[in-house]
Amino acid sequence: MNFRTRVNRILGYFLSLIMGVMVLNVLWQVFSRFVLISPSSFTDELARYLMIWLSILGAAYVSGKRMHVAIDILPTKLNKENQDKLKTVINIIVIIFCFTTFVIGGSRLVYITYTLEQFSPALQIPLALVYVVIPISGLIIIFYKLLDILNN
Repeated sequence: MNFRTRVNRILGYFLSLIMGVMVLNVLWQVFSRFVLISPSSFTDELARYLMIWLSILGAAYVSGKRMHVAIDILPTKLNKENQDKLKTVINIIVIIFCFTTFVIGGSRLVYITYTLEQFSPALQIPLALVYVVIPISGLIIIFYKLLDILNN
């Protein structure tokens, strides 16, 4: 099993865990609201933060599986050599985008929320912990795209 497959598998398990916790969290929210008639105070916030992690890490996972949405009108009209060149250019553009927005921008967001000591209202966890998924996901996407360039 190569390194890419291992990362995909670990990421897939982690995303499944997040989804499972999210389902249990929402079930508890519904149960406490309608059966106990005393809604839980933390479930909305936890569901929101789990959804953030699920969607951002899910984007990295899909990128690693090469299942992301793509417009393939131009590549289908090119020969194999030019398709490979186009894929390389696209991967470089994705790397630049992920580095500037996810890694640099996400790291600045984490740093600012950590420095300002911002905490979530209900869970009282540092918001930097919620936002740290952004640069992590960016690094994972960059890793996958570098592998794609090297394998092309």
